[in-house]
Amino acid sequence: MASSVWSGYLTFGLISMPVRLFSGARGNHISFHMLHRDDNTRIKQQLWCPHDERVVERSEIVKGYEYRKGEYVIIEPDEIKKIEPKTAKAMEILEFVKAGEVDPIYFESSYFMVPEEAGRRPYALLAKALEESEYVAIAKLTMHNREYTVFLRPYKGGMMLHTMYYKDEVRDLDNFGRPDVELKDAEVKVAHQLIEALAGEFDPEKYHDTFEENLKTLIKARLEGEEVTTIEKPRKPAPVVDLMAALKESLAQMPKKPPQRVEAAQRESEIKVVAKGGTSKKLRRKPAA
Repeated sequence: MASSVWSGYLTFGLISMPVRLFSGARGNHISFHMLHRDDNTRIKQQLWCPHDERVVERSEIVKGYEYRKGEYVIIEPDEIKKIEPKTAKAMEILEFVKAGEVDPIYFESSYFMVPEEAGRRPYALLAKALEESEYVAIAKLTMHNREYTVFLRPYKGGMMLHTMYYKDEVRDLDNFGRPDVELKDAEVKVAHQLIEALAGEFDPEKYHDTFEENLKTLIKARLEGEEVTTIEKPRKPAPVVDLMAALKESLAQMPKKPPQRVEAAQRESEIKVVAKGGTSKKLRRKPAA
């Protein structure tokens, strides 16, 4: 099993449970090394002190906060340990809120929260209560030299933890929002039809990093001494002059879906029959003559 990134106690009223956090998601990208073009030797990065004019070892490095231009106060690791809040080892639930009230812009990183043996029962209880109540928990947690507000939600019978940005870390952009333009009802109606034509169920398996796949193809071609194929780039789209005409043309190009009433009729025509021995099969009702 992967190593945990945090271990401690989750407290809920007078109930506490030992838990561990494991990374829930990470980037998976092709990485390149920096090489010297002349001899393909990998370049090393060194720590250079311009005052002493020499390379320094990592053991010589300390952390400093610049309180005035060019002047620093040195902070030692044991001093940071002394000021760690209680949330470094105890994660206390502060309140419960409806999941829909938390804007996804606040989400940062995701973690699996797993109970230790002694915490399995209260963990299962809290996960089930959250799932049935449709609430999520807001708590505080300290790790990696930072105290986070975190979001706990039920997931596949267990619980996921998401670290969150603070309000002052979420940026505002001047003049951001819906443009001040007049929209026609007919345009909005066709836009809804276009959305419905593209509507489907979310399945992460459907989506792939095309650029990552192209990089793998490029690397394979270079290893085998083959020519690299250039990907045809799309032409710059022309400005939309007639919005309604563009909406209708887009809708006309969408693949046709069977009407919902036909799908419903097909479902109704399937009769589930429980046979002897507990097995089941589906029979299709013959259409009326």
